[in-house]
Amino acid sequence: MRIPSLPTRAPVLVAATLFALASSPGVAQADVGEKIIDRCTHGESLRGFSQAAYRQALKDLSAGTEEYSNCAQLIRQAQLAGAGSHSGGGEVSTPQNTAAAVTPTPAEQRSIAHAPSAGAAPLRVGGQTIHPGVVHADIASALSSLPTPLLATLAFLLLCLLLALGSSVRNRIRADRSQ
Repeated sequence: MRIPSLPTRAPVLVAATLFALASSPGVAQADVGEKIIDRCTHGESLRGFSQAAYRQALKDLSAGTEEYSNCAQLIRQAQLAGAGSHSGGGEVSTPQNTAAAVTPTPAEQRSIAHAPSAGAAPLRVGGQTIHPGVVHADIASALSSLPTPLLATLAFLLLCLLLALGSSVRNRIRADRSQ
């Protein structure tokens, strides 16, 4: 019996590898999350997906989409509607429609009612003391929260400034030597 050489087995190995990667749950979940986000940004219905798909969509949501649209809220509403219905997905408002208001719990209502009278006194929230009006920020956290392209642009501009200053100093030294 003759064993096939590597060139004749290569297409079969490549096809098997691609099939295994395409059918893996991680790839399928990422695609479903992106599909939910795409539907949300285009104002389409978000019903009919699994809870895992909604969780994946919330993980995949970019900062820009989250900041400039209400997709995170709509995906959470679809997730809640899907959890409450037996068919696997509920009707959710689209970005063109107004989103349904979520009724606060009695504890949240008491907190909301107490907020104006709380004044500027520190509050205990989630095990941490919050001091109203105090922003704890340092330069490292401010720089690390900037987008990478902006940081690269700032670094480039700083390099250009240093090169211009170096050139100016060099020209001044040469002018002093020639006199």
